Amino acid sequence: MSGMERWMNRVALVTGASVGIGKEISKALVEHGMIVYGCARDVDKIKSHSEELKSQSAKGSLHAVKCDLRNEEEILSMFAEIKRNHGGVDVCINNAGLNFHGTLLNGNTNHWKNVLDVNVLALSICTREAVKQMMERNVDDGHIIHINSLSGYRITPYARTHFYAGTKCMVTALGECLRQELRELGSHIRVTRLSPAYVRDTELVIRSSGGNEELVRNLNASEKALELADVADMVVYALAAPPHVEINDILVRTTEQKS
Repeated sequence: MSGMERWMNRVALVTGASVGIGKEISKALVEHGMIVYGCARDVDKIKSHSEELKSQSAKGSLHAVKCDLRNEEEILSMFAEIKRNHGGVDVCINNAGLNFHGTLLNGNTNHWKNVLDVNVLALSICTREAVKQMMERNVDDGHIIHINSLSGYRITPYARTHFYAGTKCMVTALGECLRQELRELGSHIRVTRLSPAYVRDTELVIRSSGGNEELVRNLNASEKALELADVADMVVYALAAPPHVEINDILVRTTEQKS
């Protein structure tokens, strides 16, 4: 058994699954027969998406779980629910991310804390709990995927992205540190950082634009913008690699993008 077939009926967690990239990833995994838990603060959208996938006779299933990733107790409760219903996670996709309009010189401290809580701390907590559930069940072929950003590898001149870029540089480091810790334990759980450039139609862009609708329209219309499905395809690509192959970094740009 190879490719995505080996993930049939296995359990994946996708954070930030109500819209954008998380929604598209959830759809792709369900279509490949996985049992997907999608978490968000607004679960109504995930429930609606779940019903839509059912009506399309998708191979897998999507389950909505309400979770504010800024609250550790809610994260732990979410993992307890997954364990109770389906034994535990085999794949953890840390997709949720935040950014707010503001520079390093005029940024709002509470906004910065929220970004750190979601982009770094929640990612780390979810990773810890996912690996714990894998090891409790002797799952040695699990997969942790961090939806990172090209901002974790290069700094753009757009000041509104600078604090966000700092958190994504942390994600870059955390992914490699995790890989090393797992190897020291003799584990074959794989770690992938998926780092796209600008992606069209994401809530993240709306937040970071400060409500500048013209800016968002121009970015979405740009030939440099990736599609949501491009990112989901790369998740499937990493998961479908042979178990002995670990794809640690995927940097994704359009062919039109120079930087």
